[in-house]
Amino acid sequence: MAYKDLSKMLFLDIETVSQKSDFSELSERMQALWNKKADMIRKQGEEELSSADLYNRAAIYAEFGKIVCISVGFIKGDTLRIKSFYGHDEAKLLSDFADLLNKHYRGNDCALCAHNGKEFDFPYIARRMIINGIELPKILDVAGRKPWETQFIDTMELWKFGDYKNYTSLELLCAILDIPTPKDDINGSQVGEVYWKENDIERIKTYCQKDVISVAQIMRRYNYQPLLTNDTIEYIS
Repeated sequence: MAYKDLSKMLFLDIETVSQKSDFSELSERMQALWNKKADMIRKQGEEELSSADLYNRAAIYAEFGKIVCISVGFIKGDTLRIKSFYGHDEAKLLSDFADLLNKHYRGNDCALCAHNGKEFDFPYIARRMIINGIELPKILDVAGRKPWETQFIDTMELWKFGDYKNYTSLELLCAILDIPTPKDDINGSQVGEVYWKENDIERIKTYCQKDVISVAQIMRRYNYQPLLTNDTIEYIS
């Protein structure tokens, strides 16, 4: 299967954490709202856990979490260039990311590409931009568009070939496509602890960038192109 020019794609991944380090730090209003969310989670089979215990899952919900890193990659010639927007100031990193989209990804031939991006990364970014009062870039403003009219490419959705019963992780997809992934440090479930307890945002950025490289490699496999090598990956500030 072949897809549009990969040089028109922005490969991306995000890392998110809970709004606060602990449930007890939430305002009374937000505690009450999280209690309602926790009730829904418990109905899915987690009856034994309290709302406070379930708060470690807040990061996956845009209403209760926040973005601490957006890493992106774009192909320039034979090189994949990687850049990250990250830090404790979510509004600033989102604003800087919006500036990138507004400047370089306004055309109808451009696309955003992520693994499970349609269910997570793209809507999460858009929601957090609205929460932070940042105007949505054209490529993220999908109001009124049909699903096939959006400029979103999801490597997981492509792998499903219309089968919506199964979830295939990025790690598994890389393994079966023989794509090397340097998963030698943290995993997604540890990001909150690294952020709140270790305050190591650089470690989170490095982890996020590795996933961006994996997404780009998957798309090259889908396009029957040779994989990128370490000497064709450039990190820019």
